[in-house]
Amino acid sequence: MANKSAIETIAAIATAPGAGGIGVVRVSGPLSSHIAEQVLGHLPSPRHATYLPFLQADGRLIDRGIAIYFPNPYSYTGEDVLELQAHGGTALMQLLLSRCIECGARHAEAGEFTKRAYLNEKIDLAQAEAVADLINAATEEAARSAVRSLSGEFSQVIQTLLQQLIDLRMYVEACLDFPEEDIDFITQGHVLEKLQANQASLKAIFRQAEQGLLLREGINVVLIGQPNVGKSSLLNALSGEEVAIVTPIAGTTRDTIKSAIQIQGVPLHMIDTAGLRNTEDAVEQFGIARTWKAMETAHVALLLVDSAHGIGPFEAEILQRIPAGVQKVWVHNKIDVSRETSRVELLEKESHVFLSAKTGMGIDHLKKTLLQIVGYQPSGEGVFMARARHLQALQRVDTHLHCALANMHAAELIAEELRYAQEALSSITGEFTPDDLLGEIFSRFCIGK
Repeated sequence: MANKSAIETIAAIATAPGAGGIGVVRVSGPLSSHIAEQVLGHLPSPRHATYLPFLQADGRLIDRGIAIYFPNPYSYTGEDVLELQAHGGTALMQLLLSRCIECGARHAEAGEFTKRAYLNEKIDLAQAEAVADLINAATEEAARSAVRSLSGEFSQVIQTLLQQLIDLRMYVEACLDFPEEDIDFITQGHVLEKLQANQASLKAIFRQAEQGLLLREGINVVLIGQPNVGKSSLLNALSGEEVAIVTPIAGTTRDTIKSAIQIQGVPLHMIDTAGLRNTEDAVEQFGIARTWKAMETAHVALLLVDSAHGIGPFEAEILQRIPAGVQKVWVHNKIDVSRETSRVELLEKESHVFLSAKTGMGIDHLKKTLLQIVGYQPSGEGVFMARARHLQALQRVDTHLHCALANMHAAELIAEELRYAQEALSSITGEFTPDDLLGEIFSRFCIGK
């Protein structure tokens, strides 16, 4: 997997687009020292911040700033790296980057610095993904979980389980070399007990990864119901600001309104939709069509009804059209009018939350219900950032362990299932990862990382 000496030298602006107090141009590859000599006049002392002029080819001054040179392998990418810190003007950054390209570098592709760090074994694939997750973290909890993954906590628990699978597989395969011996190696080696212990460890990892996936991706919540039932008011109450127009006029919301909020660190992508009703208004009809379109990507549907009227035939008809797999929460709004108490009831395995979007009574009940329905435990301890592909790999491991347990009579089949489980688990950290998957992962990074 290692790629100790890349042929090409790459360069990119490593700071966010737009003007700022400080901007950074990053260079990585074998020409880094040459570029430093051309731009700075000489090669700075390794790993020391040096204040120097940055020069054009004709000696004119581009800017003055801080230069740091990291000789391989003691750098982020494992290659020679040069970082130039200058004033963060957009034109200035482009001028400095162009100077590095003029000296022999090429423009870096998205995620190429981190990809080189992975290929040069500075970090594994799970840690590389955590770099992007940390940059894109939308909540404090998500950022903390990404830091845990970047520091190697996720990789460590994966490696611990992986080593247990390897040790057990080696033992079982060794048993196959002595078929004539009248010894029950499977029983003597406690293979059954070890497989069950591996399943228990896998279950704990999966639970932590599920929590991390929620922190990373959040949940899509769609508000649906008849006009004037209080969808926009509820969106405003949950978000804490006036993101939707609220009027007593039916059909005010004619299109979907999206708002990003968070509950105890979990991002919620709230979608307020057009009120569902029969209408001749072409614009409103278009908005209603979008309501049903939004349902296709929803994790949770909040079905709003007026608490004074309850669930009627129209709501029952809506319920029939909600896609399978979408969690449902009934929200009985306007309890300030019906003079009911805020509460949560579980009826026929569906949650019913009684609240007032106008006064805020019962909003906390709804927030707690949303977290419970998606299975989030807000402790946060030990949660590391995870992606859908990680959970899919863990599910494959679980399938192969189950198959191994189902074939305790045949050591050959146990060994084969353990091999498959090992490969699935290794794909998380990148030991067995196809090139097309690597391209997909790193293409989603920003330029300069």
